[in-house]
Parts: sequence; structure tokens; C-alpha cells
Amino acid sequence: MADNITREDLDAVISFLRRGQPVLTQSSQVRDFEDAWSRWLGVRYSIFVNSGSSANFITMAIIRHMFGPGEVIVPALTWVSDISSVLAAGLRPVFVDIDLRTLGMNTAQVLDRISSKTKAVFLTHVLGFNALNDDLLNGIRHANVPLVEDACESHGATFKGRKVGTFGLISNFSFYFAHHMSTIEGGMICTNDEDVCEIARMLRSHGMVREARSPQLRRRWERKFPDLNPKFIFAYPSGNYRSTEINAVIGLSQLRRLDQNNLSRIENFKVFLENLNPQLFRTDFETTGSVNYAFVLIMRTPDARLRDKVIALLDRNGIEHRRGTSGGGNQLRQPYLRGIIPKGYWKKFPQVEHVHFYGFYIGNYPGLKRHRILDFCARLNSVEHG
Repeated sequence: MADNITREDLDAVISFLRRGQPVLTQSSQVRDFEDAWSRWLGVRYSIFVNSGSSANFITMAIIRHMFGPGEVIVPALTWVSDISSVLAAGLRPVFVDIDLRTLGMNTAQVLDRISSKTKAVFLTHVLGFNALNDDLLNGIRHANVPLVEDACESHGATFKGRKVGTFGLISNFSFYFAHHMSTIEGGMICTNDEDVCEIARMLRSHGMVREARSPQLRRRWERKFPDLNPKFIFAYPSGNYRSTEINAVIGLSQLRRLDQNNLSRIENFKVFLENLNPQLFRTDFETTGSVNYAFVLIMRTPDARLRDKVIALLDRNGIEHRRGTSGGGNQLRQPYLRGIIPKGYWKKFPQVEHVHFYGFYIGNYPGLKRHRILDFCARLNSVEHG
């Protein structure tokens, strides 16, 4: 991801810092970035925070505050904070396997696990794929369960021409260094619901009522607690999840290039899949609407000998990679879930298990040249005989 922060972005920061005495903590640049992101995505409200993980934690806190205790359906292949945020909110994660063509949640399992205890379906769009389909959306809507979209890895991916992150009650994005666009560290909470927006604004800054934009909402809290200083009414237990003006300046600079960069990523991934040996590696992903910031390399069959040769090839050629793809593979194998799920429970998720041991991702960035992709594919295709 070497070209993800450019000289243009750094110059934008320098220009900002040279303006008189600029405010550096959250202020007008953050508001401008939020508004620009909302227009780009197609939502009413966006709340900029200091990471995608912070977006996850605030989002699950909102689900708990609005809908009470219960269960949240989550994929076993995701980033750790999707699940840890559920636990932190006092909710119970209910796991499902994935669809290997999208790396998203298995629709039949999601719909089967919805019950009267379900407070949300927390879906992850993994590594740039769209994980939505009509059966899933219709089933969730029929069950009257909120959908939360983790689109942290899928900026610009679409379903039926509409950007992911606009279908759920809430969506989350990450601007970590390696993603489609970056603020170095940063994240966004997006929604069309005004109540969700106001709670998110308060939770972003210690749960303080003064952070809400609605004067009516602030007055209601002030009248309810007349013994408190209106500047220091803490409506919800929370912490500091704010970002800074500098991060927002970088975000505004990066956003101008996002669509063009995404076209490059789409073309790179197409070249990659078209030139891989489909007998050795999966090439049948559902790529309609996907914008993949990484090359997804999943072995066709569970062959440990071949896997080890692939790892040796990558290491020998200095090609950085992540085994297990998103989040390192099957989250149910991770230590933080010991004592929360039954021992050996991970074995019930065979598709995630396959990705855990026989899947990788490798960087895909706009400046990557076609000849390098072709050379890389040729090396991968010859690994069986290496």
C-alpha cells in the first residue's frame, strides 16, 4: 500500500497548518469531511471517529441503548472488533459461517438464527466484496431486525448499483493506512436515522449531551437534570473516540481520488483472477459490485503441502501477505473467545475453517503495474512444480 498517502495529501496538511492559528482538535475540517463523506456515500449523517474499531464499539453501544440486551448475529470471518464490540456492549454474539464466493455471511444460516432475542445482524463486507443479496435483505426486513453493515474494507462496493453502507440502520467504515483511502487512523459511522446520529455524536465524546446538534434534545436533557452543569451532562457511559483536524484534512484530500483509485483496484483484481490457475486457486468469486483493496488467494482444495509452498514462494520473493484473510481467519479460534464459546466450536464452520488454513490476502493498490500482477500469477501457478 506504498502509495496510499501521497505528497498531495501531505501538502494539504502543510497548507492547513500554515493558516494562522489553526484549531487542531475536532472542528470545522472534521465537519467538512463528514459532510463530504455523506454526499459521496449517499447518507444523511456521518460521524468521524478515530478508527473503524471505535465505529464498531459506538455502533454496538447504540444497538444496546436503543434495543436492550440480547443477541447479535455475526460472521466467524471478520475483524476482532466486530465481535469484541458486541461483547463490550453486553450483547451475545451468535456466529454463522460464510459464503466462499463473497466471504460474507451465509444467508440461510443468518435467517435460521434470527429469534426474538436478536437485536441486530452485524454483517461484514470482507476485503471489498459486497455481502448483500435480496434473500438476506428481505429476510432481515421481514423479521424486523436492524442491519448493521461493517464496510470498513469495502469503500465503494455496491449492490445493485447502490453503495454498501447505505442499506443498514448503521454502517461503519475504516480509514486505516492500508484501506481504500486513509486518514492514517480513522473511521466513520453512517446512518439516515437522526436519533442514531445524535447518540453517536454523544458517545464519540464521553457521552456528553453538549455534543448533540439538536437544541431540542439538549434542552430535554437539561430540563431532566437541572442540578447538573449543562456543559457536563453525561447521558451515556463512554470515552473519547474523537479524531483530529489533521486526519480530516487528509481524508478530504484522499476522498477526491477515491473513485479513480477504486477503478484501478477493480482492474487489478480482474487481471489477478483471470490469470490464476483455477485448478489450484479459487477464481469464482462473486465480483459484481466489488472493489477489492486486496488480492484474495484461496486454495481450491485443503492441501497443506501446496499451502506451505505458496508461503515459501511469497516469503522468498518478499511479498507481504496475511494468512487467513480478513482478521486472520476463524475468530472462533482466538483466545479472547475462550470460555465464551464451547471448546472446539470452531469446527462447526467449515468454510471459515478452509479460509483460515488455506486462504491469504495480498496488497492491491492503484500504482501496481499489470506486468507485476502477471508475473506474480505465473509464479503462483508454477508453485505446484516448484
